[in-house]
Amino acid sequence: MLNGVGTLTIEHEKKGIVLLSGGLDSATVAAIALERNYHIIGLSFDYGQRHRIELEMSKKLAKHYSIEQKIFKIDLTQIGGSSLTSNIKVEEGNLQRDKNELPNTYVPSRNIMFITIAASLAETIGFNTIFIGANALDYSGYPDCRPEFFEAMTRALNSGTRIGINEEFHIEVPLQKLRKSEIITIGTSLGVPYEMTHSCYEGNKKACGKCDSCLLRLRGFMEAGIKDPIEYDFLPDFYKQVSVKTND
Repeated sequence: MLNGVGTLTIEHEKKGIVLLSGGLDSATVAAIALERNYHIIGLSFDYGQRHRIELEMSKKLAKHYSIEQKIFKIDLTQIGGSSLTSNIKVEEGNLQRDKNELPNTYVPSRNIMFITIAASLAETIGFNTIFIGANALDYSGYPDCRPEFFEAMTRALNSGTRIGINEEFHIEVPLQKLRKSEIITIGTSLGVPYEMTHSCYEGNKKACGKCDSCLLRLRGFMEAGIKDPIEYDFLPDFYKQVSVKTND
């Protein structure tokens, strides 16, 4: 039979929507979903974010994985409140930050909106699984990346959607309990093209190497013993030291 996107599928095929930001985690989750034999669609968001280069990376990833991509546009600059959606300067990263101390890159309710839109699309095309690359270990403490949030969202979807009532909605968070180094190791084994990803919040062609996202990414590659394939304007001392060791 033909599904809602015009692709010939088996009626009981596993089908899911992957939130495909263009960053390291979402690229890995797409590979995991495909490895689990899901037919997937990549859903990306143009929400007025500072780091729009991620959108370009998401297009490259969708092409690499040979999956359909939908780009949904919303304007969160009308809300602001984050250095990613306003003129606030991105603060430098801090790997020792208390998990209850949120950096100014936190975008209020972003994952609530993204998952809600993904669920609406899923209902329309007959999918009942949403994959997201959130992580609760090596992350910046965002409240909408924690396990209890996804548990609550799953309950809400199963109470307030047709698919949830008639079947069951699933939010898959396969990276939830993994360190960044473990994510990179798994992704490398699955052939994830990390050179096609971008994680920096500044949004320039070269990653800054100083924001939270860059530091978490670099520490992950360092601990995995793998060289990060993207370019940086600056490399922290901890990464330079290990790069020398791994290159000897």
